[in-house]
Amino acid sequence: MIDALTGFALLAAIVLSGWALRRWGKLPGDTEAVLGRVTYLALAPCLLFEGTADAELRRLAGGPLLVSAMAAVVCFAVFAVLFVRRDRGTRILGALAGGYTNANYIGIPIATHILGDASLVVPIMLLQLLILTPMALTLLDATTSGAVSWRSAVLAPAGNPLIIAVAAGALVNITGVRLPQVLAAPVTTIGQAAVPVVLIAFGMSLSGRRVLAPGPDRLPAAVAVLLKTAGMPLVAFLLAWALGLPRDTTYTVTILAALPAAQNLYLYAQRAGTGLVLIRDAIFLSTLCCVPAMLTITALLGG
Repeated sequence: MIDALTGFALLAAIVLSGWALRRWGKLPGDTEAVLGRVTYLALAPCLLFEGTADAELRRLAGGPLLVSAMAAVVCFAVFAVLFVRRDRGTRILGALAGGYTNANYIGIPIATHILGDASLVVPIMLLQLLILTPMALTLLDATTSGAVSWRSAVLAPAGNPLIIAVAAGALVNITGVRLPQVLAAPVTTIGQAAVPVVLIAFGMSLSGRRVLAPGPDRLPAAVAVLLKTAGMPLVAFLLAWALGLPRDTTYTVTILAALPAAQNLYLYAQRAGTGLVLIRDAIFLSTLCCVPAMLTITALLGG
């Protein structure tokens, strides 16, 4: 548990530095977006490639992935039922905010420094990017335009740098091929920059935010945050217990279930032209609330 708390303190210090830079550093207005783009295109793919290439892939699938998938589906369904009378866009986006995990920007640092293995987020990332994202985008397209573009939704992951990196890493893992040191060393060095850079960018995003303003999206946002940071970890824990998963695996899937709502949900809301306030507030608040949630989980299960 001491190691986990030390990891949380490290992450918090880096996030705080990003917040301070945004508040007093007189940086250009697009600094956060540029850092996020660099991380998405280069830093995180290198980290995920190396993690997947060295991972025990069989250990990542099976029970843990089943628990993560089922916990997400439960939270999706609960939100949809609670707000069945709201418009379809609100139901879809709110449900995603309650169960679609930030496996990249927050998941990678947590998996690296708290759980000790960045590859632990790979199955969740693949589930979300290859299955949940195409489904969600298709439903949102049908809501806003009445047309369902399965082709664009299904092919979209093929151009995602994270998917490409994971696929390449899995190929290296399965075939046993190893990159020559002249290539492996730069990949490792670039990947090591992913965690601090993304946490600095996230800290910048926390500066000057006002959330839960009066309006129709206040209650859906609050419910989505409650589902994401409390409901989903509880469901994951109960499922892991019911499946008889080992204690350390139960701790892992519960911690990963407490990750905040994914930031790319805001891109989906922008694309659909609806639910922007709901998603913005849910991402921000679930990111703040995930810290006490994870500390509680660590105190109860971390040993």
